[in-house]
Amino acid sequence: MIAYTALQAPSPLQHLPLSSTSHYSPVILGVRRSIVIRTDPNPKNSISCSISQVHNYGTVDYERKPVLKWNSLYRRISLMENPELGSSTVLDQWEKEGRKLSKWVLSRVVKELRKFRRYKFALEVYEWMTNQGDRFRVASSDAAIQLDLISKVHGISTAEDYFSRLPETLKDRRTYGSLLNAYAQSKMREKAENVIEEMRKKGYANHPLPYNVMMTLYMNLNEYEKANSLISEMMEKKIPLDIYSYNIWLSSCGAMGSMEKMEQVFEQMSLDGTINPNWTTYSTMATMYIKMGYFEKAKDCLKKVEIRITGRDRMPYHYLLSLYGGIGSKEEVYRIWNKYKSNFPSIPNLGYHAMIASLVRLGDISGAEIIYEEWLSVRSNYDPRICNLLIGWYVREGSLEKAETFLSHVTEVGGKLNSNTWEIIAEGHIKKKQIVEALSCMKKASVAEGAKNWRPKLTNVSAFLSLCEEESDIASKDALIEVLRQVGCLENATYKSLVSRNGRRGVDLKLSLEN
Repeated sequence: MIAYTALQAPSPLQHLPLSSTSHYSPVILGVRRSIVIRTDPNPKNSISCSISQVHNYGTVDYERKPVLKWNSLYRRISLMENPELGSSTVLDQWEKEGRKLSKWVLSRVVKELRKFRRYKFALEVYEWMTNQGDRFRVASSDAAIQLDLISKVHGISTAEDYFSRLPETLKDRRTYGSLLNAYAQSKMREKAENVIEEMRKKGYANHPLPYNVMMTLYMNLNEYEKANSLISEMMEKKIPLDIYSYNIWLSSCGAMGSMEKMEQVFEQMSLDGTINPNWTTYSTMATMYIKMGYFEKAKDCLKKVEIRITGRDRMPYHYLLSLYGGIGSKEEVYRIWNKYKSNFPSIPNLGYHAMIASLVRLGDISGAEIIYEEWLSVRSNYDPRICNLLIGWYVREGSLEKAETFLSHVTEVGGKLNSNTWEIIAEGHIKKKQIVEALSCMKKASVAEGAKNWRPKLTNVSAFLSLCEEESDIASKDALIEVLRQVGCLENATYKSLVSRNGRRGVDLKLSLEN
């Protein structure tokens, strides 16, 4: 069981089902525990195409079994009052209450935790299972999922170490594929290329999935020709394109500005009897039409998205809200919103985020504020990404005072500010040439929630350093450089170059950046 997605957030591998209990290998779960849990949230998503489906190949889905109250166990883990206690505390207590946990129930809980990006909890479930000795046995598919979780929670280097220590019996196309996906998500092109080459040699690259992952990576690196070259390779090797391959190909053509080529690919896709274009196909094409300025064609595609919504899938509504906002159709945004609310008893944070973002884009700030107040009354938790939309609009409009007032409101209602919140406020102070206040915000950003993955915008860094140069404020310039060093920005060549050009310490600074 490999787990990757074709292009998009939510995270790859997250909906991948574990093998059923009748398909375990005789290998004890994972490797010996040697990893200390550390939270590593990853709020940033790298998205360059409108493809959202998560998929899997060659796996056995869950057996048809009665609901064994796995959802109760899932809720108990996900709603822990003290998350620091970890999943193991809940699992131990569950069994103390006389309810023996089966592999199937635990696998189902892991699947749900991954679905909602509770990666640390999911990994803790696996570690609890590992600590049970011979009680639980797994297939390589489980090792692939564990590798994915480790990369998300601990980082890519720890995932590499996990892979290297796997027994050879678990190193198959599933675990290789999971490692490939981890590199692709981290945009580590060279390592990803090395892995897929190894997969070619071992005969593991004989299906679309690894190609889709590599094409996704190239799309996110804006290397569209390389993505197209993989399509050619698949055709030469007679590897059939699946729906995700076609969707990425459509995106590649659209990103290169070739409407004609994109429509030719769609025609080829329509003639492929094994492919049934889905809503992501049309949302992808709508996205590209909007970028190229063909709004009427985009509207036609969005109508086709709408009629292809099935079951309880909420994601199409989020895309429709965003894309109708992109073409400036406020009436359609509200129509989709009302339809969304009528079809579901509750709307998740992502839905409110999509709606408010579209209204902000349309300049309907009063409408956005009304929806925000509605969200406050129904939210289960405070998502700072939603308040950041309004704060960002206030700052862009020059209303820094209103943004800071709103900031106070957020803390009053129990909201936690993240690194991006503080950077947005810092941006407002930079525009007003308020060095001290801007630096204070950047320092707060470096220690706020999500700081481990926070990287300030290069434009903000450049603007602040230039302002310090204008005001001959060397101390503040050096203070910001120290913030950048603390959050790991100076390991990046682009930040290095920017700071080197603006640093005052000459050779000493350059040497420190190199070390």
